[in-house]
Amino acid sequence: MYPTGQQISFHAAVQDPLMVDPKETTQNGGGISQAEFALFTSNRIQSDLEAMGIKLKLHEDNLKFLKAQKTKLDESILDLQVHMNKLNPSGPPRSENCDANLQGEDINEQILRQANSAAGVLAHVQSRHSSQMTLTKGVVGVVAKLGKVHDENLSQVLSVYLGTRSMLALVCKDYDSVKGLESYDSQGNVDRNAGLHGLASSIGRTIEGHFDAISLENLRPYVGQYIAGDPQRRLNLLKPKLPNGEYPPGFLGFAVNMIQIDPAYLLCVTAYGHGLRETLFYSLFSRLQVYKKRGDMISALPCISEGAVSLDGGIVRTGGILTLGSSDEVKVRFAKPSASRAMDNHSEAERQMKELKQKKEKTLEDIKRTQVLRDHAVYNFGKKKDEFVRFLAQSASTSMSQ
Repeated sequence: MYPTGQQISFHAAVQDPLMVDPKETTQNGGGISQAEFALFTSNRIQSDLEAMGIKLKLHEDNLKFLKAQKTKLDESILDLQVHMNKLNPSGPPRSENCDANLQGEDINEQILRQANSAAGVLAHVQSRHSSQMTLTKGVVGVVAKLGKVHDENLSQVLSVYLGTRSMLALVCKDYDSVKGLESYDSQGNVDRNAGLHGLASSIGRTIEGHFDAISLENLRPYVGQYIAGDPQRRLNLLKPKLPNGEYPPGFLGFAVNMIQIDPAYLLCVTAYGHGLRETLFYSLFSRLQVYKKRGDMISALPCISEGAVSLDGGIVRTGGILTLGSSDEVKVRFAKPSASRAMDNHSEAERQMKELKQKKEKTLEDIKRTQVLRDHAVYNFGKKKDEFVRFLAQSASTSMSQ
């Protein structure tokens, strides 16, 4: 490899030629010394390695950027699917144990039919006895009236998930408002002549059984970010991912974000400035996931931590408890909102979906191409690195043998 009769030191391979001991180098007819040749070769290989390293990092940065872009496109496609699901309901309501009278019935009528419930008494008093409303001034409303759902099948399964008792729960601003609903005698028994029971008695009714009253200020609110630019102030929850990193097929969104809330209740319902979504509905649903079909929901079990429902009636509760069999009769469901002028029409949503999918396909092609370039750069860098290691080893061996 080198001219015969020349000596080379391993250290000389990385020294400046001017610092090389003259005793360790000789001239061969005015040519370059062995030490200088070794230094030149070392510098050349190191320069090649540096250039290759820069090129490799460029490919890796590009790959990282493209993968992040794909993730954003996946999220945008998923969000648009949720929006399109609202524009295009899943179909006619499932008939299984669904009261036909609820279809198209006003939510107030649904509640008034529960005549001997606290919600039924409250609805009756609010509609016909406004002079007696002092007692209930701290009551925000009934759960079933405070949210609306675009899809009737979703409304049905969410109502089953919560149960009639929760759907008819009275929502109060604070605990003082809750205390005003019921009083007790010295024995701890309910005083039927006071509070909401007294109102029921005054209209010839009796509140049967237990009923729930929710104090908004005593609920632990959601702490986190909101979806930017969303007038409904939906919660920016982390979307579920399967072990392979992909979003589960059929995932439509989180139940807490699929409830439409009256603008009056989006902000400052409590003294701390919280609205109904981050207090009431986050408490009721937490991170309950919604899927298109039961099969999609079952396939996504590895990434379901706080329950899930499907539009065809499937229910998975927290802790991996699956609800099987026929559902109970749905007595009260969330109302369906009227069409919003601000909502994009379905054809526009389809156009956006087509555009997003085209961008995703192009990004996937760019990822494959960049991956090939990156793998080729890694291979070349490895070969050059091996060449440098062999050169150093050979230089050290030659120096030691001489």
